[in-house]
Amino acid sequence: MRPGPAGRDLPGAASPAPPPFARVAPSLFLGSARAAASPALLARAGVTLCVNVSRLQPGPAAPGVAELRVPVLDDPAEDLLVGLASGGGAGDGLPSGAEGAPCGAAFSLRLCTQAVKSARPVAEPNPGFWSQLQQYEATLQSLPQPSPTGEPSGQGSRTGDEPQSEP
Repeated sequence: MRPGPAGRDLPGAASPAPPPFARVAPSLFLGSARAAASPALLARAGVTLCVNVSRLQPGPAAPGVAELRVPVLDDPAEDLLVGLASGGGAGDGLPSGAEGAPCGAAFSLRLCTQAVKSARPVAEPNPGFWSQLQQYEATLQSLPQPSPTGEPSGQGSRTGDEPQSEP
């Protein structure tokens, strides 16, 4: 419903359409399958990579737009980690913390989730995915991170926002 005079809703009036993309960071947007299927919207937003976390939704059909698919259903029993390991993980062409996005190996899952929810409040990983994302975060943070010279520098990088816990 659309607000009428004096803030009253007009029966039968259509609600305004949500924007096709929600900006999470300077080079990171969230959007619907409908938006990803629109070559005009993708071109207008300058999208060059579409991350499709779905087994069923078609990928982008726009020239110059690559697709990175994590083939899972929105089901807590799905193995999200297999999808992430096969190409949906940090460092696979996704924006990283060094490039100004809030999500990458150097940032916490909590900060990434806050950024996503700020852009798209209805976003909520199911309980099974949340548990697996926490495992994935721990794995990423335990990997040696390259130093600015390209040499491994030991434990995964941290921003100081993550809770420090001993195993």
